Amino acid sequence: MIPRYSRKKMSILWSDEYKYNIWLEIELLACEAQSKLGNIPKAALKKIKEKAKINIPRIQEIEDKTKHDIIAFLTSLEELVGEDSRYIHLGMTSSDILDTTLAIQMSYALSIIINEMNRLADVLKEQALKYKHTICIGRSHGIHAEPTTFGLKMALWYEECKRNIERFYNVFREVSVGKISGAVGTYEHISPKVEEYVCKKMNLKPASISTQIVQRDAHANFISTIAIAGSLLEKIAVELRHLQRTEVLEAEEYFSQGQKGSSAMPHKRNPISAENISGQVRLLRGYVIAAMENNALWHERDISHSSVERIIMPDATVTFDYILNRTIELVENLIVYPKNMKKNLDITQGLYASQKIMLALINKDLKRQVAYEMVQESAMKSWNKKISFKDTILKNKTIMQHFTKKEIESFFSFDEIFEKVDYIFNRCEIKK
Repeated sequence: MIPRYSRKKMSILWSDEYKYNIWLEIELLACEAQSKLGNIPKAALKKIKEKAKINIPRIQEIEDKTKHDIIAFLTSLEELVGEDSRYIHLGMTSSDILDTTLAIQMSYALSIIINEMNRLADVLKEQALKYKHTICIGRSHGIHAEPTTFGLKMALWYEECKRNIERFYNVFREVSVGKISGAVGTYEHISPKVEEYVCKKMNLKPASISTQIVQRDAHANFISTIAIAGSLLEKIAVELRHLQRTEVLEAEEYFSQGQKGSSAMPHKRNPISAENISGQVRLLRGYVIAAMENNALWHERDISHSSVERIIMPDATVTFDYILNRTIELVENLIVYPKNMKKNLDITQGLYASQKIMLALINKDLKRQVAYEMVQESAMKSWNKKISFKDTILKNKTIMQHFTKKEIESFFSFDEIFEKVDYIFNRCEIKK
């Protein structure tokens, strides 16, 4: 079970201790494979396994001098293992360790993310069902359009959440790839069987082909997929920020006991979680550019991608993990105001029914533009004079020659909307 706020667990994946332990595991598995091939004596393998340990202060001390992390790591092992350390890292290059480790870190990060995305989907589904028939005004261009339901907003996000989960599964398969193929990927000094053995033990696939590194298009896809999923979180946050505006107040972030909204104004209840989510998604989008630029390197490899990845990989995963959990909490504890939704719906005094009346006129064999202008005349009268749209229709003799009063009354009903909501929910497979 992933904790509600799993930032700490996600950040552990990128800690020095976690990284060095994966490095050691890869090296030991490679030694096992080499021993099976007859390249390392069994006695030497036994000694390596017994004596090889992680000493982080010593590794860092050596790296301060060598300016090379893998060499510092191997030197520390050499000090502990002794003469048999010559068999460690046999025929391998630094990126064999670094890229295979990064694959493990990315796949584990995705496991956490997929688990939490499923939690978000569950919360969205629950809220969609809860507010399935809670009527509210739909807005296009920020202007009142036609009625919808608050449950449909949640259903829309639920469906997009499912698509993001599928993307994460796809990218999981793409990045779960290791390589132990030597300095330029030709296996000149190491058997492909070593790579196959290590990758199998670590639940990775061997790269079909590599240079000194696994190619970075997959890593760019990893970051891009996180950013795309982040755009869903921002979509939710932006909508709820708009709905929390004082003039609207159809929904509101949960405001805990003792929470403060402003240092100056004691009355303030600000949408700080939603604003925080919106802000941090900007970082995720910025990382996509850097990840894409990492794919084009000199010849069989340069090091320009490495420094970038040391920043964007931990930051992107930890940031996304953080705002994903905040989004789950935001949606789960959202305060919804159905009465305000109905109040806002009525602000235009029934103008939301304009299309329904126009289409009914078209069904009476009127030309579309004629019907449009007839309804618009009453709509603009209602808008300008702030009077009931239904009353303007009932007083419009040109329109009323086609309808009874009972028919006009029916145009302001929500029954048809609710029927279509059931249809949409069934198509999205949103059921209790």
